[in-house]
Amino acid sequence: MADARAWTGLLRWYVEMGADEAIGAEPVDRLSSPLLRPSAAASARPSPPSRLPARSAPVAPAAGAARELAAAARDLAELERAVAGFDGCALRLTATNTVFADGNPEARLMLIGEAPGADEDRIGRPFVGRSGQLLDRMLAAIGIDRRTAYITNVIYWRPPGNRKPTPAEIESCAPFVRRQIALARPSVLVLCGGTATSALLGLSDGITRLRGRWFDLEIPGLERPVATIATYHPSYLLRTPERKREAWRDLLAIKARLDAPPEQEAAPD
Repeated sequence: MADARAWTGLLRWYVEMGADEAIGAEPVDRLSSPLLRPSAAASARPSPPSRLPARSAPVAPAAGAARELAAAARDLAELERAVAGFDGCALRLTATNTVFADGNPEARLMLIGEAPGADEDRIGRPFVGRSGQLLDRMLAAIGIDRRTAYITNVIYWRPPGNRKPTPAEIESCAPFVRRQIALARPSVLVLCGGTATSALLGLSDGITRLRGRWFDLEIPGLERPVATIATYHPSYLLRTPERKREAWRDLLAIKARLDAPPEQEAAPD
């Protein structure tokens, strides 16, 4: 029984670390691979320094096709079908489901996170795992639920092992995300975590510097900018509960913005 508990604990730890997919029937000792042992000729001379490309992030070749498909979508239903049929992001090949959105598309509040996790990929809805349960409790604290909020991610397919999406993957989905904002027409947009914040605001500052600040986010197809605030991702709060005090201040700011008269709502700080 003790051995069973130990193995169960080990498996649980693997899943929490993101190793939740078997890719082979037998273990491989990669440290003994001959590919890791340099030849005598290679070890006799130093390697030249790596040269970084001038562009800080790769350009996704599929971004142009994504822009055309997104622009052609006249409503969210058409956009969802376009995303489901889009083959320009390789994550689609390894995911179980396309995770488009959840909640009420007519809500004044829209939230955008990073990418689906294992639970989201299995169920096909964003924020349904542990971080989603925390998000639900956070929203409930200010009188919001999934009937009064619209929720999505900057990536529609789960990265294997829950790794962070690459810049190319984010860029290939970005036209769809911006079109989704334009069609939903939220009054307040909340960016959960550093990945969503940098993807939509284009700022390199970390989330600890950007959270709690309001921005005017211009979206093609909208006649005025969207009042946008960055905050911590719920998964980060699960790992770093001492930051919940700051997240609570962000929630109060979101509630105040939603409760403000329309003329104040259009002029973020």
